[in-house]
Amino acid sequence: QVQLQESGPGLVKPSQTLSLTCTVSGGSIAMAYYYWSWIRQPPGKGREWMGAISYSGSTDYSPSLKSRTSISRDTSKNQLTLQLSSVTPEDTAVYYCARGLRVGIPPTYEYDYWGQGTQVTVSS
Repeated sequence: QVQLQESGPGLVKPSQTLSLTCTVSGGSIAMAYYYWSWIRQPPGKGREWMGAISYSGSTDYSPSLKSRTSISRDTSKNQLTLQLSSVTPEDTAVYYCARGLRVGIPPTYEYDYWGQGTQVTVSS
């Protein structure tokens, strides 16, 4: 059973960088052919895919967030990290990490495991 657990500060000030960690247990983040995504859901809105890192370490980002987003990994700790710079109150959301397979053309992700999510509020 794969488990994902998001962690990080619940409150971030505007213009700062949001940094979250996803700790994975029960399976290696380097296992072929899985992709590890960060997804967020602002209050009252739908889920938004932010980006992903593959089993080999390659990354893919949402075009709308690419300039502010960085996803990395530490295979020794089996952890993923999300950094989102220059945050504004519009970045307030529940942030999730999820494991999935990349399928189709154009590619989409089919997820089989999700973290419980972590609330991040951007406010001064």
